[in-house]
Amino acid sequence: MNNPLFTTLVQEQLPIDKLVEQTIAKREGTLTDTGALLIKTGEFTGRSPEDKFLVKDNISTNSVDWNKFNNPIDESNFLQLKDKLVSYLNKKSEIWARNLFACADSRYKLSVRIVNESPWSNHFASNMLIEPSANDLKNFNAEWLIMHAPGFEANPLTDDTRQKNFTILSLKHKTILIGGSGYTGEIKKAVFTALNFILPYEHDVLSMHCSANEGANGDTALFFGLSGTGKTTLSADSQRNLIGDDEHGWSNNGVFNFEGGCYAKIINLSAECEPEIFNAIKPGALVENAVLFKNSNHIDFSDKSITENTRTSYPLEYIPNAKIPSLSGHPQNIFFLACDAYGVLPPISLLTEEQAMFYFINGYTAKIAGTEVGITEPKVTFSACFGAPFLPLHPEFYAALLGKKLKEHKVKVWLVNTGWTAGPYGQGYRISINNTRAMVNAALNGKLDTVDYQEHSIFHLSVPQSCPDISSQALLNPREMWLDKNTYDETARKLVELFNKNHQLYNHLQLS
Repeated sequence: MNNPLFTTLVQEQLPIDKLVEQTIAKREGTLTDTGALLIKTGEFTGRSPEDKFLVKDNISTNSVDWNKFNNPIDESNFLQLKDKLVSYLNKKSEIWARNLFACADSRYKLSVRIVNESPWSNHFASNMLIEPSANDLKNFNAEWLIMHAPGFEANPLTDDTRQKNFTILSLKHKTILIGGSGYTGEIKKAVFTALNFILPYEHDVLSMHCSANEGANGDTALFFGLSGTGKTTLSADSQRNLIGDDEHGWSNNGVFNFEGGCYAKIINLSAECEPEIFNAIKPGALVENAVLFKNSNHIDFSDKSITENTRTSYPLEYIPNAKIPSLSGHPQNIFFLACDAYGVLPPISLLTEEQAMFYFINGYTAKIAGTEVGITEPKVTFSACFGAPFLPLHPEFYAALLGKKLKEHKVKVWLVNTGWTAGPYGQGYRISINNTRAMVNAALNGKLDTVDYQEHSIFHLSVPQSCPDISSQALLNPREMWLDKNTYDETARKLVELFNKNHQLYNHLQLS
């Protein structure tokens, strides 16, 4: 894998300060007053999931769940695009490369070599994956190759892509090609997609789209959810050690992070509500698509003129209470984060094992503005296992692994609505992060173990009737928050119908 494909100057394993210096010299970035580098990713400020392809070959043909997120592409087209991409990069005066690891657990560590067209995307890769030690680099042998070139565009007619931008994974060649998009999130999610095949299929390890943290007593909590539902925010808790904010594995030994960094949304970020993330924006952090106040280098976190999906990436150790290496034991609590745009789900509910499997396989949420191309306001969706765009295998593969682990470890599972209350999107208001954090903390600290619960009349969820440190106890019962109770009931029944319709895809599965 380390045989040279490239004849141009390769800037190898440069330190972050050098990458920042080169980005500024190339006029591709600006230094903010926090010391973090600010860059613009160009046309694409979010993922383009319909432009992800997997090469159809002897490994993938009968194992991959071919769907709108796993589009097949012939091996000949992949090889043709790879040759074009290499040729394109070789015409550059310089490119950037570095060797990295994915997976904090040494038993499943994946060695990766990434080659970038720009220094700032190489910076991102360094922030988000795990940097090898000097000793590791001496004998580094990359299993996977990633090439990222935003300036290279495919020809859909001859390359068999949907449009000019693409992400292509070849399981056989252990190669990822990313072209036509500067959005750095495509890099991390392509690696995640590869791990979502390798770990469950080859090692019986459950790969998960979740964040994770650990309490003072060693108790582990997982937070499942799509981008923008609160995984990063809720896992960054000053009272608990952060394991990771987005991608994890659950093996027979416990939970481990896939990454070495965090990738947080920063729209409307404040030191008061999210101090850990706010304070991580310092030298070494990379800020994407944010806007500076006029005539200054100070970030305006409220400005969404480029996108609502403003982001920052930073190494895990920028969170003061991060646990490194990022490994932990088996979880005691799991939270499913659903951003309910209808405003009818309770803000927190305790699930039975059967309900846990139902909500996991359906993965209800609303896509948040900016996280994908074309999403400008919350859009109701069902995303299997809270991560359908990243799952190469059929959802039942992951659901079966989760069900087995829930039984074995007797985990408490909670459904948390981080979306709206007192009405749907546009009429009600979003539940505050402070209230959500108070409810999650109460669950983690055992303070919801002794309170009274009431079954929701429509969703049949078990809802706590009291919770410490929230602004109003009425918040726990969403029907009480709506002025028009009949409209609430109608809206809740509508959501139940949508659940039932979606679940028909999985009725044949023995999920419980």
